[in-house]
Amino acid sequence: MKKLMLIIAALTLVAGSAYAADWNFYGSARLSTFYTSVETIDTPGTEDKDNYNQALQSNARIGANVKVSDELTGGFEYGASGGNANIRKLYGEWNFGAGSLLVGQTYTPLNWFYSDQVFDADGDLLPYGGVYSGREGMLQLKFGGLKIAVVPTDTATTGVAVTTETKIPALEASYTLNLDNIALRFGAGYQTFDVKAGTLDESIDSYIVAFGAKAGFGAFYLAGNIYGGQNAGNMIVIGTNGTWNRQGLADVGASVVDNDAFGAIIVAGFTLNDMFNFEAGYGYAETELDVSGASTDEVASYYLNSTITMAPGVFFVPEIGVIDGEDAGDSKTDYFGVKWQINF
Repeated sequence: MKKLMLIIAALTLVAGSAYAADWNFYGSARLSTFYTSVETIDTPGTEDKDNYNQALQSNARIGANVKVSDELTGGFEYGASGGNANIRKLYGEWNFGAGSLLVGQTYTPLNWFYSDQVFDADGDLLPYGGVYSGREGMLQLKFGGLKIAVVPTDTATTGVAVTTETKIPALEASYTLNLDNIALRFGAGYQTFDVKAGTLDESIDSYIVAFGAKAGFGAFYLAGNIYGGQNAGNMIVIGTNGTWNRQGLADVGASVVDNDAFGAIIVAGFTLNDMFNFEAGYGYAETELDVSGASTDEVASYYLNSTITMAPGVFFVPEIGVIDGEDAGDSKTDYFGVKWQINF
């Protein structure tokens, strides 16, 4: 009888713990198999580099969505960056009735995924005209379609070495308006920090304003965004050299020279049936130092792909495309291959 009572007590404890929260685990295995030809633009003495690349994508993931109650939810997600486990998301969210408060790390308001470009670990045209701030530790308030977040300040610059001082956090906000067959999105961000080097003592201000939309017309869809800003590379990824490296940063020398930025993407797709989807996309971004005689630094990327679904959660995506840094010394990448994915 004593053993029976202990077993019942243990089962009661386990059952109580299980009902404390609803854990919905998920995973996504993603493998890229691509041929690339990389050229250094207008640089004599360099040769094209042709390679076949096969690897587990850095955004392969495993995680869980957690529901404790109607008011309290959360989640976590581990990725595979560099072949090592890394925390992509870890956050909790409290619904207080009029809105919700999020604490932790996840995507900030300036993360808009309109493209399904799969090359470069689902690059999605993000550095080449897209809006992508990344996952940050933040405090976020949400009221319906409005998100306002306090995020870390990025103090990266180019030019001479400086010491930096940060006195206030960065701010990001977005608002989504859903209509019958179109969703509109508006976004903005601002940050500031001080730099010091010798007699130099100045503030560097960054801002970005953005607009995006996605519309569906039966089996067809059209999506895209446009943005402009100053020193925007401190807030979103701008890969004007043809890679994911952030550009659009202020240049620090005898004084601070601000870097103006502009970017846009457009994506069109067609869903033939449950098995085949086709998509094409184009992205463009540019930066230009705000000084007389400065040249524009540009990048463009375009692609064509098809998502082929073999079973629920099982699909592969053949894709062909180009990432063109456009300027001397930048890289141009021609690629074709397949992304393989199973969600579980």
